[in-house]
Amino acid sequence: MSEEPEVLQPKAGPALKKKPQSTFSRVARYTFVRALTLLLTVIVGVFLTILIANMGGYLDEIRRGTIQETYTQAAILNPAIKNLSPEERQAWIDENVQLAYKRYGLDKPFMVRTLRFLTDALTLNLGRSQNMSSDTGSRQVRLIILERIPPTLILFGTVGFILFFVELFFALFLSRRYGSVLDKVIVTLAPMSAAPGWFYGIFLILIFAALLKVLPFGGMVDAPPPPRWSLEYFLSLLEHMILPTIAIAANQVIISTYSWRTFFMIYSSEDYVEMAKAKGLTSRNIERRYVLRPTLPTIVTTFAFFIIGVWTGAPIFETVFNWPGLGRQIFQAVGLFDIPVIVGETVIFSYLLAITLFLLDFIYALVDPRVKVGGQGGAQA
Repeated sequence: MSEEPEVLQPKAGPALKKKPQSTFSRVARYTFVRALTLLLTVIVGVFLTILIANMGGYLDEIRRGTIQETYTQAAILNPAIKNLSPEERQAWIDENVQLAYKRYGLDKPFMVRTLRFLTDALTLNLGRSQNMSSDTGSRQVRLIILERIPPTLILFGTVGFILFFVELFFALFLSRRYGSVLDKVIVTLAPMSAAPGWFYGIFLILIFAALLKVLPFGGMVDAPPPPRWSLEYFLSLLEHMILPTIAIAANQVIISTYSWRTFFMIYSSEDYVEMAKAKGLTSRNIERRYVLRPTLPTIVTTFAFFIIGVWTGAPIFETVFNWPGLGRQIFQAVGLFDIPVIVGETVIFSYLLAITLFLLDFIYALVDPRVKVGGQGGAQA
């Protein structure tokens, strides 16, 4: 009797091969998830800022006590109220205190006020300042912040933009001259950048303003100010920017140049660079195609965060130079416990940071073909 032929059984496994996800759906899904994640991060950051600025509700108790004390003293100093009976005087105090509580929202529970404050902040309804005002006398937080943006952009934007490209190309120059005298000088002086810019600013003011009396102590222009945006105003502005510019450069240029120089040297020693040299490509072509191009994502990231930093200013630095920017403003707001101004600047910074991080993933994909938007883990090589 003949044996029956063996029947091959199908191997275990998925019945159908998973269809690859289209590029559009992958990018759309990643964009939605990324935007939602960043929005939640902004919400949490602003909420924590409100809690910290209000000291977890303790600042409300201080304000209630201040309001109570204010109307109590007013009742004592006002003859019309002082001559009332004790019961009538106390009723007048209680009535005005309750009206003040209602005006400032202190009649509501702390968490309810915090959530309402959070909603207003996220929708850029920044409200009114509690203790600060603009140069025109307005208490609107929006106007208080807007009038300080131009000075910050003029100083940190102009100086930072110039120094960024100076550092970049100077570092590229040093990477070609590894071991030279200039390279050793930069390496030796790199630890000087550990000191903040305002530290150098104090010494610069002492030397050039107090001792030599050749440059102003601080401020943005001379007092009284020249006609706005005239040639005299422009020259005065340049004179007042000299010391802040030197202080920023002393803190930033050497360490940034050293970091970029090291970064460029790492890429200059890659095998494909040696291959390009063997093919006879010029030094400029090699630097442009094989050194600068791989570092573009890092350069773009650094430049993007520099742009964000321009909008925030530097609190201590601007205070030392008496520069009327956003940094000095936030320093004053913290000292005055002005929560709307603190939260307003935090919200603006949070939105700028979130938008920058959101766009960076797509910019990476444009400057580096190895990056794939929407792959596993987000934008990756």
